[in-house]
Amino acid sequence: MLREIIKTEDGSHTFYLPEIDEHYHSTHGAIQESTHIFINAGLHKIEKKSVNILEVGFGTGLNALLSIIESERTQQKINYFGIEKFPLTEEEYSELNYSELTGFDCKPTFISMHDRNWNEEIKLTANFKLKKIQADILDFEFTTLPRFDLIFYDAFAPNKQADVWDKTIFEKIYHHSEQGAIFVTYCAQGAVRRNLIQAGFKVDRIPGPPGKREMLRAIK
Repeated sequence: MLREIIKTEDGSHTFYLPEIDEHYHSTHGAIQESTHIFINAGLHKIEKKSVNILEVGFGTGLNALLSIIESERTQQKINYFGIEKFPLTEEEYSELNYSELTGFDCKPTFISMHDRNWNEEIKLTANFKLKKIQADILDFEFTTLPRFDLIFYDAFAPNKQADVWDKTIFEKIYHHSEQGAIFVTYCAQGAVRRNLIQAGFKVDRIPGPPGKREMLRAIK
């Protein structure tokens, strides 16, 4: 899969996939988008001292990095499970500039996050454990993981990967989530909202990041 690195409007990198004409993050700002959707609208709403996070679409690792930084700030313990079918290569993730732009000295942690083995639990900080899972979300068995408190749904857009946004997957996630679990995604399409509702979630449209009017936040 050919991936081209580009700089978004806030100075942070993302990848562009010419084959499907899709970006990993918003071109208006990768860090800006991830912070708004997954940290401010997601992680900040979880009051538990220990949180199990599922990310669908581990990708560049940006959402995980921002979660690590937040866990260090708040001392909230995070168990993070990231599912990705097509992991980045060392050459690709070594070029990403997220560590330089966050204001934290986290480059070694970011590189270690990518360098370490897939499908094994690793402890990156005193508060953050990560298990990267190389798998296809379509046939993944969620019951192999602890129940989720927070879901970061960051797959490619429905017009690029329609089956990843199917009600069947949302139902599996719903049934393996704790009561009160929060599901956040950049996508605000009506069909996705309806699929989440049919899966059992209570869904709200809330303001999106710069460049996007709305996003979805769902609660079990």
